[in-house]
Amino acid sequence: MSDVRLSESPAVIDKGTSFLQSLEIQIRVIGALLMRELHTRYGRDNIGYLWVVAEPLMFGSVIAGMHSGQRGHEGDMNPVAFAVTGYSVFIIFRGIVNRADGALDGNLGLLYHRMVTVLDITIARALLELAGTVSAFLILLAISIALGFTDWPARPLYLMLGIFYVFWVSFALSMIITAGTYERHTLGRLVHPATYFAMPISGAFIAVSWVPEPYRSYLLWVPLPHMFETVRYGQFASATLEYVDLSYATAWNVGLTLIGLLLISTVRNRIQLN
Repeated sequence: MSDVRLSESPAVIDKGTSFLQSLEIQIRVIGALLMRELHTRYGRDNIGYLWVVAEPLMFGSVIAGMHSGQRGHEGDMNPVAFAVTGYSVFIIFRGIVNRADGALDGNLGLLYHRMVTVLDITIARALLELAGTVSAFLILLAISIALGFTDWPARPLYLMLGIFYVFWVSFALSMIITAGTYERHTLGRLVHPATYFAMPISGAFIAVSWVPEPYRSYLLWVPLPHMFETVRYGQFASATLEYVDLSYATAWNVGLTLIGLLLISTVRNRIQLN
């Protein structure tokens, strides 16, 4: 696995190892896991590792093309730019959550190494999805700007903040799914349909202000619209944070993360390495 010698794990995790040394080791482990996942998933055939960007880029391009003939939304929310922003960020959620199903089945052998944990595997897979999707989003955004569909992000920090929140909730759910679907394949089959059901209530494809009451209030009970509204506020000058409550979204993310960490810590005890 890359340049990390996992066979030396008993020595490097000695009790005398400092926190910074341990952190450095785990970063190297996650980096090695990420490269292994990249090679396993895409290999070196055809365009090889470029598929990590090409795959979400193709999906995003199709969605953008479907909206190219629509009327403009209010303000500077061009339909193409609106679709690119919403769908590209939604792919982060869908990709991380969908690939969490059965994440352990193909990586059980890695757990023979004491340095590698279930959490490391989950982090590496999530970061790979994030890197590929954000790269594709930036390419599509640059093309949209060049073609005159939109301008540069009006508030880049809010755009990054919104993407971070979507990644955070996706990663938290992926930990829950990774632990919950281990040896429960029937449960795992529900994950993919669930992400499709999440599309209309995610806020990725509609602005919250377009939804009439009382349905708007119902929609805001879901944490995802708060995050996607933040993404749009970062991209479009005419967008607002009128319906955004980031403290509510943070509470959801923290709660899901704690549940995920608890389940990840308990699933290791159920794994039998022969």
